[in-house]
Amino acid sequence: MPAKHTCILRVAAMVDTSWGLCSALHCLDLEPRCTVGAVAAHCRSASLHRPPLITMEAANNDNGKAPHSSWRNYDDFNEYFWSLHCFELSWPWRKTSSFFQKPQPRSKKMLISGSSRHQGKTSFVEHRTFFHLYHSFHRLWIFLFMMFQGLTIIAFNDGNLNAKTLREVLSLGPTFVVMKFFESVLDVFMMYGAYSTTRRLAVSRIFLRFLWFSLASVFITFLYVKALQEESKRNANTVIFRLYVIVIGIYAGVQFLISFLMRIPACHRLTNQCDRLPLIRFVKWMRQERHYVGRGMYERSSDFIKYMLFWLVILSGKFAFAYFLQIRPLVDPTKDIIKETNIDYSWHDFVSKNNHNALTVISIWAPVFAIYLLDIYVFYTLVSAVWGFLLGARDRLGEIRSLEALHKLFEQFPEAFMETLHVPLPNRSSRQSSVQVVEKNKVDAARFAPFWNEIIRNLREEDYITSFEMELLLMPWNSGDLPLVQWPLFLLASKIFLARDIAVESKDTQDELWDRISRDDYMMYAVQECYYAIKHVLTEILDDVGRKVERVYDDINASITKRTFHEDFQLKKFALVISRVTALMGILKETETPELERGAVRAVQDLYDVVRLDVLTINMRENYDTWSLLIKARDEGHLFEKLKWPKNADLKMLVKRLYSLLTIKESASSVPKNLEARRRLQFFTNSLFMKMPRAKPVREMLSFSVFTPYYSETVLYSMAELLKKNEDGISILFYLQKIYPDEWKNFLARIGRDENTLESELYDSPSDILELRFWASYRGQTLARTVRGMMYYRKALMLQTYLERTTAGDLEAAIGCDDEVTDTHGFELSPEARAQADLKFTYVVTCQIYGKQKEEQKPEAADIALLMQRNEALRVAFIDVVETLKDGKVNTEYYSKLVKADINGKDKFINFE
Repeated sequence: MPAKHTCILRVAAMVDTSWGLCSALHCLDLEPRCTVGAVAAHCRSASLHRPPLITMEAANNDNGKAPHSSWRNYDDFNEYFWSLHCFELSWPWRKTSSFFQKPQPRSKKMLISGSSRHQGKTSFVEHRTFFHLYHSFHRLWIFLFMMFQGLTIIAFNDGNLNAKTLREVLSLGPTFVVMKFFESVLDVFMMYGAYSTTRRLAVSRIFLRFLWFSLASVFITFLYVKALQEESKRNANTVIFRLYVIVIGIYAGVQFLISFLMRIPACHRLTNQCDRLPLIRFVKWMRQERHYVGRGMYERSSDFIKYMLFWLVILSGKFAFAYFLQIRPLVDPTKDIIKETNIDYSWHDFVSKNNHNALTVISIWAPVFAIYLLDIYVFYTLVSAVWGFLLGARDRLGEIRSLEALHKLFEQFPEAFMETLHVPLPNRSSRQSSVQVVEKNKVDAARFAPFWNEIIRNLREEDYITSFEMELLLMPWNSGDLPLVQWPLFLLASKIFLARDIAVESKDTQDELWDRISRDDYMMYAVQECYYAIKHVLTEILDDVGRKVERVYDDINASITKRTFHEDFQLKKFALVISRVTALMGILKETETPELERGAVRAVQDLYDVVRLDVLTINMRENYDTWSLLIKARDEGHLFEKLKWPKNADLKMLVKRLYSLLTIKESASSVPKNLEARRRLQFFTNSLFMKMPRAKPVREMLSFSVFTPYYSETVLYSMAELLKKNEDGISILFYLQKIYPDEWKNFLARIGRDENTLESELYDSPSDILELRFWASYRGQTLARTVRGMMYYRKALMLQTYLERTTAGDLEAAIGCDDEVTDTHGFELSPEARAQADLKFTYVVTCQIYGKQKEEQKPEAADIALLMQRNEALRVAFIDVVETLKDGKVNTEYYSKLVKADINGKDKFINFE
């Protein structure tokens, strides 16, 4: 017997012993004095007697070639302790019980039980036969056969529903009972070998059904044959036919009524109330055996109606196709063949002249009938595809299949995120005014941004995107004073320059110009953000005198309101304004120095001169009564000489973002370029539109655990393995570099190395070597990649907990929190977030021989320890083997242990006492 099978069966025996423990508690409960020692003795006895028994049964299976009916498997042992027969074992074990009788093979090919007293199969014996095809799907076969018979009868009567057609259609009665009789025969046959251990009620039901359908098939067939004989006689009365119709009507009515009551969800309560009547209970039991599991669990009426309509559509299409395109076209040829008498056959021994050419008719109808039985799967596939498409379109599944779709629908992501993945906020949907709508959109974007940004940062950590792509993909916090939503730069890149070109070349009116810009939503957002961001930055950095230029914004707004924007401003000079603002932002984004401060003053003065002399028209200049003060300060060199350098984090980020908006001229429509990064972003954004339950706070979630099995596979590549060349001179590292060239470049940039760095330089740094091993292992080994993926669960829970600390309705988590709601810096260091994530999520890698690997100092053990050090939430379970000397003999004991890494990187055992 293979060692693999032995191991599996021994594990099954250990699990099955738990059922033996349950039987022990029941048996010992009957004893007047039951102690814990008695239970322990029972368990020791079970562990000694039952594994050899299971081993003997496993050896009796001829390496899996023997029929399942000739040996007991795990299901038989399991079901034995679910039955009342387990109490026959009593306590102490009654070893003469048939349960403990070991099987003995009769010969190499024939396997039998050791004796007639050997405990056989419990309630199921597998018989390998093609009749399973009919027995398992008997309802479908009966339905298809009867429909084919009915449609054929109607077709041969030219579609006329007269008395003759009705009389022939009633032949469906014998067909139904005969096929049900065949099913009952298979029921009796399929249970052969398990009658002795099957419940008496179940056996009684099988034979009662066999007896019922035997009598019904004989009686109904006899009545129908007599009715046909009666019809062939002249002046015959119709008593037998009427009796046949009454019998068929009563039987069909009862069957329909029972099916209606047992299938329609709304009638379940009525049928349950009728269970008190013995007759009703008997009829239901005859139709379907009562089971405890699933009792009282019914689908909703709406789901049942949808299910019925779905199948009505399928069956309507199938039977319409069968009648008009399969059956009716064969009616006339069949009649002609039957009438034909002058056909010369080559094989007269097989086809006689007086059989109405039956074999010819059969040869014509057989392929059609075979297709008729099988084409239901074609109709099911077609209707399922159409219905699935409609459901997917309604639920917006897979709507985002490209970067273009992701760009187009990005502005819907925050709202969808709040609807599906975020804890509900009070009064969020009741805001109706335009100001409140903008505020609501900002709140949604602020809540969505941390999750989106964390995904982007993880993509960078995994080297799927470059640092520049990460900058483009990151979304601002949207917690500032700008009266709009700030979108990621990859949506707004180059939009300012397109808008500038449109404005410079346009000869349209103000409304027409804005309409052209607004056709591209993100171009409109870019223009609005630059407009408000420049105003905000200038307001923050200018002194009291300089702030008088706020008057420019007031007049711009007034000009827009009066629709005189073209008359008051020189649009062709906007390129000069953009260049001056870009120069100013390029200075302000750097660290403050005296030289840069003087350069910033000159840049602001240049911007002022361009606006005053080039952009504003003469009429606009005459409107300012403060120009004299500003001109005097400018001539004296005191204008804008006192700038407040941006030191606030939000303001510095705004300056950098504004500089990027004004300098990135290339379109970012292909960002990110990596296919895996695109797939992940599309998967996440598609999930936002899926139908799912409303999210609850993390502290109200159910805890869950994930287990990953591991034996002795490679965990992390060593440098020797990465550099070892095969017979073609190709190493694993070289292969990975060629397969993932962009990710290799991103990896070098992440560790601070140049793209042209020699590999030998990487090997000089231990930290770079370790990062290189992880980079290769994440792409070539399963366990390391799986552990990293599972840790994202914990990180997501920590982030969600951290952001929910100030959520309305979750006041308990918000106590003592004064920080910005969407500020997620350092969320991984939050004690509350870490504790909550550890309560809700546990990840265990089941390394069976980790203890043995540690003793032998194998590299796999060191790599697993390294994974635990890098992932503090990772737990490792293993079997610890301890050998002790007892009475001069080596005693081996096995302990199940769970470890984690402590702060020093050592294994720390977790006790549950």
